[in-house]
Amino acid sequence: METSVTDVKRRRHRTRLTIAIAAAAAMIGGLVVTMTLPVSAATIATNLSLSGGADGSSKASGTSYGNVKDGNTSTYWAPSSSTGSVSVKWGSATTVSSAVIKQASGGGSIGSWRLLNGDNGSVLASGSGSPSTISFSSTSLKKLTFNIVSASGAPRIAEFETYAGGGSNPTASPTASPTVTPTASPTVTPTGNPGTGTPTGQWPSSAGSVKISGTVSVSGTFDGGMKTYCCIGDGGQSESQDPMFKIANGGTLQNVIIGSPAGDGVHCEGTCTLKNVWWNDIGEDAATFKGTGGGTSYVIGGGARSGSDKTFQHNGNGTVSISGFYLNGSGKLYRACGNCSSSHQRHVKIDNVLVSDVDMVAGINSNWGDTATITRLVVDGSATVCGKYKGVSKGSEPSYLGEGWNDSNCKVTRSDVTYR
Repeated sequence: METSVTDVKRRRHRTRLTIAIAAAAAMIGGLVVTMTLPVSAATIATNLSLSGGADGSSKASGTSYGNVKDGNTSTYWAPSSSTGSVSVKWGSATTVSSAVIKQASGGGSIGSWRLLNGDNGSVLASGSGSPSTISFSSTSLKKLTFNIVSASGAPRIAEFETYAGGGSNPTASPTASPTVTPTASPTVTPTGNPGTGTPTGQWPSSAGSVKISGTVSVSGTFDGGMKTYCCIGDGGQSESQDPMFKIANGGTLQNVIIGSPAGDGVHCEGTCTLKNVWWNDIGEDAATFKGTGGGTSYVIGGGARSGSDKTFQHNGNGTVSISGFYLNGSGKLYRACGNCSSSHQRHVKIDNVLVSDVDMVAGINSNWGDTATITRLVVDGSATVCGKYKGVSKGSEPSYLGEGWNDSNCKVTRSDVTYR
């Protein structure tokens, strides 16, 4: 992550703003409007693991079974080899219908897994890849076991959370997190930018607050009804924070206000559409585009404010299209990763966007063939419109090469930009 004196000043500004928002919330009296969501109970219920015990098949040196139920994601359990099991257990029969597996960084990647009824060994759910929220038929048991069947190395399990749920009987998906689907279309129209028109600099009104305690996985379309969602992470710049929303390939997140703290914002695992999404406080990044299968992801309307570094981070390949968006106070609107573990050619299209108090609109890596196509841009103040960097391997810092205009990488002319 590139830093500068300007970045430091922005962090101070964000701190003051966060304090002011917190004070205002206290004056209001902490009014919270509750919204019922058809998501896993793991996001809204009590973590049953906190009151239970733990055991397992083996543990790597320096790790503990109890670490998976201590509520602390900085501690973890790992098996002594690439496979193994860890269990949460209770003194009396406990009804459970979902589990959340949170992994710590640095361990092996899970190939396949099973969730077992530890009382009789029956399989409640199974799948491949790293699981997040696992839903299954509501079951009364004294022991629940997470079994790692295969992995590239010893995975690190930071938390094994368990929840009773609301008595529903969801179906677990073997390869993906559960689908999140709203029960109704939004009934509130935001003030200012409706999501597809010209950005005005106005901010939408919130229809209420929804507090979540874990990442919400989305496949298909999730419509938030213009409610404000929080609270994950610490509001800082740590790149190890979980996202608020994780969107599967082809998914859409729309009509959502993301409050603070918001962890690492939104993660798009493949191509995605973010329509009329507003970030009250950018935090680390507003959204990260991670897909490596090509294609185009879309940011349509919406806005973000109070950032100190990047707004949209492009780690995968393909194209990100940003239109009708409003950004107030950030380091960059868009940054093509310059030192990720995998180097890709990346492209961004920016049209009909309003930025205020930003350092750079688009940062790209010209040596990798990145391009930025920019039209109908309005800049309040001054900003570098298209900055060129020399992309490098992971562990090094990209070097800034300078601003580009109307060339093979920076496809923007001065007539495409209006300053005011």
